Formats: sequence, C-alpha cells, structure tokens
Amino acid sequence: MAATPHPRVAAVGRALPRHWYDQETLLAALSAHWSSRHHNPDRLAELHRAVQVKGRHLALPLEAYPGLDGLGKANDAWIAAATDLGEAAVRDALARAGLGPADVDQLWFVTTTGLAVPSLDARLCNRLRLRREVRRTPVFGLGCAAGAGGTARAADLLRAFPGEVAVMLSVELCSLTLQRDDASIANAVSSGLFGDGAAAVVLLGGERGTTAPRGPEVVATRTVLYPDTEWVMGWEIVDGGFKVLLSGKVPEVVRGRVGPDVDAFLAAHGLARSDVRHWVAHTGGPKVLTAFGEALGLPEQALARSRRSLAELGNLSSASVLFVLGDLLDEGAARPGDLGLLAAMGPGFAAELLLLRW
Repeated sequence: MAATPHPRVAAVGRALPRHWYDQETLLAALSAHWSSRHHNPDRLAELHRAVQVKGRHLALPLEAYPGLDGLGKANDAWIAAATDLGEAAVRDALARAGLGPADVDQLWFVTTTGLAVPSLDARLCNRLRLRREVRRTPVFGLGCAAGAGGTARAADLLRAFPGEVAVMLSVELCSLTLQRDDASIANAVSSGLFGDGAAAVVLLGGERGTTAPRGPEVVATRTVLYPDTEWVMGWEIVDGGFKVLLSGKVPEVVRGRVGPDVDAFLAAHGLARSDVRHWVAHTGGPKVLTAFGEALGLPEQALARSRRSLAELGNLSSASVLFVLGDLLDEGAARPGDLGLLAAMGPGFAAELLLLRW
C-alpha cells in the first residue's frame, strides 16, 4: 500500500499595518519620552541602530500610543487591529492558494502579544464566514517560535486528516506591548527591534489537490526544549501589561545549541547540512542570525532573506519566519527536489524545526 503524500505548503499570505515609520523617527519619539529615565540618550540611539532595522510598521499611528495607559486599553487596541490584520493575511493566503473560506477545515492561531476570549480565530470565523464545523486551535505563549511551531502542529494533524485544508495564522503586534515606564536595557533593545505584522500559511493534506503552484512538502517536524532556560526569554505580566524578559545571552544559547540539534534532526532522515539548499531562519536580530549561521557553518548568503526581512520590517516575533518563507516562495528560487529547513527559537527556551522538500 502506497504511503500518503506529506502535507504541503500551498501559500503564505501576509499583512502589515499601514502605519510605517523609519527608525530615526521612532527613536526620536522614544528618546523624548524616556529623556528623564535614560540619562545617556546616545546609548539608546546606539542600541536602536545596532539592531540594523530601517523602519517598522505599527498597529496604530505613533501619536496614539501615549493614550494606551494600561493593559486594558492596549489589549482592546490589539483585538481591533489584530482582527483586521488577521483577516487580511488569511484572505491573501487563500487567494494565493486558489481556495476560499469554505475550503478550510482547520484554523490554527498563534500569538504572544495580546489576549482575547473568544479567541481571535473565533472572531475570524465570523468575519470570513468559515464553515461552522471548522476545528479551531488557538495557541498562546510560544513567542518567536510560534509561527514555526504552529505550522508544524498543523502539518502533523494533517497527516491524520490527509484530505483536509489547514490555515495557520500568526498575528503579532509587538508595539502594543511596549512598557513605557521600563528603563531596562532589554526594553530599550526591544523598542528598537520588534514590529507588527501578520502571516497566514495554507497547508494541504497529502490527498488534497489544488490549482495553485506547488509549494514544499512538510517532510518532518521536531521540537527541542532546553531544560532550565526559562530565564532566556519571555514576559513578566505586570499591572501595565507584558514586560519583556530578554537575556543578552540569547546568541550564546543559539550558538551552542542549534548545530547539534539540527544535525540530529537531519540525521534522523538520512541527511546532513550539505543537503539543505534553503535556510528559512527567524529574524531574531543581527547577533542571533550571526550566531545561527556560525552554529551551522553557513555562508553569509544563506541567511540573506532573513537579514533583508529584519532590515525592512524588524522582528515580527512569530510571524517573521513565515514572512521569510513567503519571500522564498514568491522568488520561485526553489526547484523540484530541493530541501529546506525552517527554524525558529523562542521562550522555553525551545527550537522548532521543519524539514521542507519541493
């Protein structure tokens, strides 16, 4: 009996808020606000410029942020903006896949920047007029790894339901989590690095056909949790909302852990690093990307898409790696038989790995 083909990526849709600001404009606004807290404004500027981001999209106009004085107002803004962006990303993804809302059997939703009950996926079922029988799975807390992790979980479930269509949506509005009273280095770095955006992946079960261009199969997935590393990255929930926890040792952890874990994942499928042609890496920041490349012995060009996305959009948390995947699909650079590795790391501290084959 022939094995069922692997699930595959049919399309990646993306959506960005219409409010875009260059990095110097954002730095000026933050410097004015923090002038009494950061006694060395040159240091703040140094931290912002070091992340190598040219500009970012924000959920709201810049002048609206001072009025978000508390978690309630910020989260209300998150629900409104995230619903709009999520809808746009899903519609874009379905159109690229040659499918409609009625074709969707599973809707996965990941985020780490806002809360809603009913969850955003339920709201989008109403907006998009999805079928009443759609299975919804909202996931909160995987952080920057959630785009990869959610895609992996959706692909894993499609192996059990090979005739179905899954949509995996990531919406991250990092600007709405900024703690204006937090003068820590971690918050200063985050205020220069993270942006807002949404991405949706359409995945097809192995028995499901489509008229869209053929995307990569998800051959295998793996999650690796590093014990006792909760201190590396996450949120501290305070009265004002989500206070960032971001260790300066993230690049060190990546450099020390990624190589052996990727090698073990590939070896389990009879492969080595040299077999991988396309590296789809989360845009964690310039130092994180450098550590990722060094850990795997990659040439500079291997992570060019990730670096370009970082410069143009900033770190969109869980949506970033999906933007990079979308760029790869749009370029049409992959050929039949090519292998790719999609990788992201996030709170836990943990890695999410997906083996792709065109």
